[in-house]
Amino acid sequence: MGSFKGHVLPGSLFLVVGVWHVWSAVARYVAAPPGEFRVRVWNPMGSGRLKHLELYVVAAGAFADMCVELLYSTHLKFFVGREGILNPSHMNDFEHGGMLLMFFIYGVVALLSEKTRYLPFSNGALCLIAAAAFCAEYLLFYFHSTSHQGLEGYYHLLLVILVGLCIASTVAGALCPNSFAVDLTSGIAISLQGLWFYQTAFTLYGPMMPKGCHLSGNDITCESHDSQIRGEFIANIQLFSLVFLVVIFVLGCYSVAASKYGHSELLNWHTAALQEDDQNEGDQELVAH
Repeated sequence: MGSFKGHVLPGSLFLVVGVWHVWSAVARYVAAPPGEFRVRVWNPMGSGRLKHLELYVVAAGAFADMCVELLYSTHLKFFVGREGILNPSHMNDFEHGGMLLMFFIYGVVALLSEKTRYLPFSNGALCLIAAAAFCAEYLLFYFHSTSHQGLEGYYHLLLVILVGLCIASTVAGALCPNSFAVDLTSGIAISLQGLWFYQTAFTLYGPMMPKGCHLSGNDITCESHDSQIRGEFIANIQLFSLVFLVVIFVLGCYSVAASKYGHSELLNWHTAALQEDDQNEGDQELVAH
């Protein structure tokens, strides 16, 4: 079982990083001469003090959320009984904390690799470390101690699929270091994961609960099987809408980036394509007359 804030906080982190990754991948692609594009697991913000801002956001955000899960949510009641057994009522918080620890480690390792000479990892190695963090998240949601059933389980199943896409695209970044499609897919997958956290929060713990289903105590219950199926259909539509939204965002980014940063060969190709379209339209008008 989760909560509204418990989904919005990590969703904000993934969404910010994913949107920045999409824009950076597109901007680097249109600016890079043919054959010189390189996949990046993280993207610098300029060359000044804010260059490593993305990594600071990942490390600080994961650490802050981890503190919420392990310190605030548990009220420091880690163990119960004289034998010091791990508190079973907070296993959900411990698991979330472990997942966030992996993202914190990735952020710290990437910062040390970029700013010091103690951990000189290549971009491909950092891709695999990031993939390990996503793998920890995947295993958490797939083998969760909290049994997600019914409509809640369906929303978490779709989340697991998106996390799997993050793993695949991040590993592919290490294997195909020159692929723009791989880099862009990684940003899209991270953005969709963040948006789906938001969608889950507003649907299961907010005002968008499907008709016939409701939050009862710590469980999402539906009045009938038909109500649950209807809720799952709505979830499919919601996911499609988010995919459509992200695709529109990518096209907008490409249009803006190409006009601002596009290299001369790209701009010449675009101009030639427009002239060819105009010529074809002119020829069709002559044939019509």
